[in-house]
Amino acid sequence: MARLRTLAVHAGQHPDEATGALTTPIYQTSTFAYGGFDRGRRLFAGEEEGYVYTRVQNPTTRAFEAKLAALEGGEAAVAFASGMAAIAALVLTLLRPGDEIVYLGPLYGGTEGLFYDLVRAYGIAVTDATDRPLAEAVGPATRMIYVETPANPTLRIHDLREVARFARARGIVSVADNTFATPVLTRPLALGIDLVVHSATKYLSGHGDVVAGAVVGPRERLEPLRAEGLRHLGGVLSPFDAFLLLRGMKTLPLRMAAHAEGAMRVARFLKEHPAVRRVFYPGLEDHPGHAIAARQMDAFGGMVALDLGSEAAARAFLDGLTLFAQAVSLGDVDSLATHPYSTTHQLVDEAVRRRQGVTPGLVRLSVGLEDPEDLIEDLAQALANVPRAVAG
Repeated sequence: MARLRTLAVHAGQHPDEATGALTTPIYQTSTFAYGGFDRGRRLFAGEEEGYVYTRVQNPTTRAFEAKLAALEGGEAAVAFASGMAAIAALVLTLLRPGDEIVYLGPLYGGTEGLFYDLVRAYGIAVTDATDRPLAEAVGPATRMIYVETPANPTLRIHDLREVARFARARGIVSVADNTFATPVLTRPLALGIDLVVHSATKYLSGHGDVVAGAVVGPRERLEPLRAEGLRHLGGVLSPFDAFLLLRGMKTLPLRMAAHAEGAMRVARFLKEHPAVRRVFYPGLEDHPGHAIAARQMDAFGGMVALDLGSEAAARAFLDGLTLFAQAVSLGDVDSLATHPYSTTHQLVDEAVRRRQGVTPGLVRLSVGLEDPEDLIEDLAQALANVPRAVAG
């Protein structure tokens, strides 16, 4: 079997049969001529493989799905117009009124918002098991356990193998959002997780020019997701965005190595700085999840969080940065910094935010591909503003 770097370049892509083009063409079409009455019937009935409408399947998008499935070690993938579209389609396809979803937080604020504002409105119970044993949190109605690896934004680490073992023993579907780690660093399916979710906007694209999402897993589990979650809900990925993802993913293993190297150096610098109260990075030996991360990750990723103790300190630090752009999202070649409390997690309940460590002093860094020494110099000069701001 081909290794990861080879799969990143070749999986899902072959020279175009019509022209020999090495790069997968952009099939920028809404519909496909199927040539005859009987073939149309067979295609719509699922009795024959082929293309009928880009909302359901498109050759460029299919190449992206095949590449991602190969990297994750899954049988298949379904692409969506965003990470949130993927998560919403997955939950609303697999769960029904009266079911329960149990999650291990913290989660991306948009995901928690979906769970509490929309999913519950459909009669699906939502339970936060972040600081509780799963055995206490799940009940007879639990149908899904949901986790991020690492968690957004505090880089908390959950033991995926243990989550998978627990869920399978009880017939519960386990889902891991692998956006932060990517299949280069963690492969949840190999650890027993049933389904993997991605915001492909982030590291998979890697260049800040795409919004996309995907779900990866066994083909039999994904068939209803394509038929219902994609066909009915309509959150379809455009062929052009699929093309950009194919381009970006060819360098994913190389980029993730550089992100992880830079993040480790940034984390070690911040850990020694007197203005920083706490650093969250699973590669640091004193991180509570370091031992688990070392088992289930090939490197520790490009995300770092730090707590400066107050919103005033966080504001002074962020406004002093020059190389790090203040922006949401992550995984770009450019380094990004954001204040989750007032941005990505603003709509999460105050008590939940504080319980999960999303405090007013927390800053999340997405370490890009700039020279780490330049990034450290930028962080150092911005941190020099913090004591004065707090004192003032």
